[in-house]
Amino acid sequence: MMALNLHGVGDLRYEEVSCPERKPGEVLLKIKAVGICGSDIPRVFTKGTYHFPTIIGHEFAGEIVEADDSALVGSGASVFPLLPCGHCEACKQEQYARCSDYDYYGSRRDGAMAEYLAVKQENLCLLPEGVSYEEAAMSEPTAVALHAFRKSGAGQGGTVLIYGVGTIGLITAQWARSAGVKNIILAARTDDKVDFAKKLGFSLAVNVKRDALSKLVGEITDGQGADACIEGTGESEPWAECISLAKAGGRVVCMGNPLGGMSLSQDNYWKILRKELTLAGTWNSSFGSMENDWREAVAAMQDRRLDLKSLITHRFSLAEHQDAFSLMHERREMYCKVMFVMD
Repeated sequence: MMALNLHGVGDLRYEEVSCPERKPGEVLLKIKAVGICGSDIPRVFTKGTYHFPTIIGHEFAGEIVEADDSALVGSGASVFPLLPCGHCEACKQEQYARCSDYDYYGSRRDGAMAEYLAVKQENLCLLPEGVSYEEAAMSEPTAVALHAFRKSGAGQGGTVLIYGVGTIGLITAQWARSAGVKNIILAARTDDKVDFAKKLGFSLAVNVKRDALSKLVGEITDGQGADACIEGTGESEPWAECISLAKAGGRVVCMGNPLGGMSLSQDNYWKILRKELTLAGTWNSSFGSMENDWREAVAAMQDRRLDLKSLITHRFSLAEHQDAFSLMHERREMYCKVMFVMD
């Protein structure tokens, strides 16, 4: 089969590799769509994966073509990419994102930027009728966004500030809208991101390099501050602004992967204390029998609470990988979700 195989930092090859052999407890998935995650860019260009070569790709969906249970053959599925150890204390509580010794499709083991991938049957999220493979390939960021939104505690009639207008930020905004949040403020740093968000119906999107975010939040909330702020950039300045703009007794959700060291001024630390803020970390998503962000994600795709196709700005074949990755790495133009789509 053909696959995108990372042989080293900056050495991504579209090449022929052996088809995966399905083991007991696994299904063979014919990949139909796979998204490029923002984390795949440093993975390819600066950080690498845990070993070389590695087939990358962890946001994906496909058709089951082989399985121990023949009734599964022909079904569509997305796949929870984290493979928990099953033995640690977190796994015993079905908090798999907190597993201390996990594996992961697309970084720690081969992933889905290929024609086929053998995956654990227990990691499948079967697709309901009416959900396309392109939508399903966004199950992972959709579940991550839901996990973060739930941490915010924002709800009917409230105000939430989301700092960072990437794919996950915009999906988080859609979750907020579906939950009845009254004021959804999106903080971007370029006009094209603001324009894109407004086309999706988020009228309170602003360019923080030009518009006074604190003034907007103050006007909307009568000076009280946002009920919750979700920081999605992983940078110190937006984090501090979220702390500053949260209301007394509000919540700040730390969602963005840090790009470097994170620092906080004494003044902002005082704000955490004096406003008695709650700071919540969020990581990955839930995939347990009781709490399962993935089931809710595909259900929201089916009943159209979420419009994910509107976030897909670019589609490529695997053979066009150089164009796809350079678009994102060099930021040649505005993009949201860049996706590889198989015939």
